[in-house]
Amino acid sequence: MSTVKTDIPIHGTCDAAYKAIEEVFRENFATREEVGAAVCVYRDGEKVVDLWGGYADKERTQPWEENTIVIMHSIAKSMCALCVHTLIDKGLVDLEAPVAAYWPEFAQAGKEKVLVRHAISHSCGVIFNDAAPKGSWFDYPAHVKAIEVQEPAWEPGTEGAYNSINIGFILGEIVRRVSGKTIGTFLREEVTGPLGADYNIGLRPDEAARVSDTIFNPENGFWKRAQDPTLPLARAQHSKPDVDDMQNSPQMREGELPSFGGHGNARAMARIYGMLACGGEIGGVRILSEAYVRGLPNLQWEKDDQKMVGRYVRMGLGFWLNEPTFMPMGKNMSAFGHPGSGGAVGYADPERRLSFSYSPNFQREGVGMGIRCTSLMQAAAEIK
Repeated sequence: MSTVKTDIPIHGTCDAAYKAIEEVFRENFATREEVGAAVCVYRDGEKVVDLWGGYADKERTQPWEENTIVIMHSIAKSMCALCVHTLIDKGLVDLEAPVAAYWPEFAQAGKEKVLVRHAISHSCGVIFNDAAPKGSWFDYPAHVKAIEVQEPAWEPGTEGAYNSINIGFILGEIVRRVSGKTIGTFLREEVTGPLGADYNIGLRPDEAARVSDTIFNPENGFWKRAQDPTLPLARAQHSKPDVDDMQNSPQMREGELPSFGGHGNARAMARIYGMLACGGEIGGVRILSEAYVRGLPNLQWEKDDQKMVGRYVRMGLGFWLNEPTFMPMGKNMSAFGHPGSGGAVGYADPERRLSFSYSPNFQREGVGMGIRCTSLMQAAAEIK
């Protein structure tokens, strides 16, 4: 049992070989202002760490339960990418084809040469949505129309920068045009449902009732950048809805906001990434072919992305690759995953057949992963 003392209730299980993760999880509550959170690790397709604790509300009156879920922010981008990857793996989408081959209206304003590869790897240049009406994050058709007429910020494929808002809509529209299903429906029916993973974009009423409120952190560096009108990130987010406490709003929970509106918990995300860590299959359910999964961590670009996130990024095909300073995933530089601006993370390390996820309700500090998340990731990185 952990030697760290805390009065905050901690529940779940942790195999003895992974006790360092439990130690850090308890330390987060005891010394790092954690409010409510969960952490989960899968190894060789088996769940070896499954811990949760704390409170689901700022007032600390409601306990974080075993089935509590929370918004995991931009991890949704990687889930949209995963949906597109399933279509590519089935031969229904071509990674090297123009996006306009599936979405003809996209071929406007210099976007004719934007390939699916460019879109999924954050190198398409379509990072702004200048024609989008205010509040259109919650109006999918209106935001899609704005993307159709948007000019790329650079020649597609020549450089990369984090696509804060548009990528979920672009990938979601590819999925809708090819499958006939919205991105939330496709994800639920083709990925998370078969896997038994409690993560979705667009919640049902019973699911929304289990959501922990997100607690604002004034030291969150990403949101500070988004409010600075001199930065491209603010331009990319100009169509943000004017809704009180937007992240905890019914629109965010029940709507299908594909870029960062997904809700789940560490257990769900570790299972999804556990499938990727084990070659596309977990628990007898195959989502991707093993050969296809091997190509996911292929490096597409890397640089200090001061245009958008203010930190160094190594980008694969819809997933961030291991980057020891800001996104530490162990010694395997081909480990891949995705962060969320609130502090959540999920990743797969195929070399160790290990997956990891952390889901808090109190936002991270700074522009990196934050001390609570980073400490857990470093503990996971030491697992042999």
